[in-house]
Amino acid sequence: MSTRRSSGSSTAARVIAIIADIMAFILILWILMYLLDANRGNELVQFVHDSANWLAGWSYDLFTFDKAWARVVAGYGLAAVVYLFVGHAVAGRVRR
Repeated sequence: MSTRRSSGSSTAARVIAIIADIMAFILILWILMYLLDANRGNELVQFVHDSANWLAGWSYDLFTFDKAWARVVAGYGLAAVVYLFVGHAVAGRVRR
């Protein structure tokens, strides 16, 4: 029996992990922009916000904290953690 790994599955796993990392990066970037009070009129800030809203549509407003910053951190942060965890778990399974 061969113990060599297929380079195709390794490449697919790497792509899956990179996509999960990019998704989490966008969400974390929006959290930082929100906390640092980035100019919402800026096109880059608006793009990051729209992308983060789309990615975290399922988790935003899941928690009802009194402070807006806590809702942003919890909602978008949860989505980032889930994307990282699931993405890297799937990548690990594909790699095997």
